[in-house]
Amino acid sequence: MSISEISCTYAALILHDDAIPITAEKIATLVKAANVSVESYWPGLFAKLAEKRDIDDLILNVGAGGGGGAVVVAVTAPGAGAAAPAAATPLVEEKEEPKEESDDDMGFSLFD
Repeated sequence: MSISEISCTYAALILHDDAIPITAEKIATLVKAANVSVESYWPGLFAKLAEKRDIDDLILNVGAGGGGGAVVVAVTAPGAGAAAPAAATPLVEEKEEPKEESDDDMGFSLFD
């Protein structure tokens, strides 16, 4: 994320928090007051976003992306023909258990 995007994001959030309509001019004014230079198209993009989307909804659903679903691996039985349907099973990640260290691993014992 660039400084321009971050600056416009903060400006839009400030305007929203103060219940001021979010416009390109007001975003540009806040960014300029913060002594940050941004490309001229960023304030307009953020203003258009604010017109189309509810800012509260964006804030509350910041982690709820519409990205990809679960990873699925297709598995077929050995010797099955190409016409046989593949069974889908979800990919399960295995977590490694941390190994406990013993005195034998260090090459000495406390009682030597």
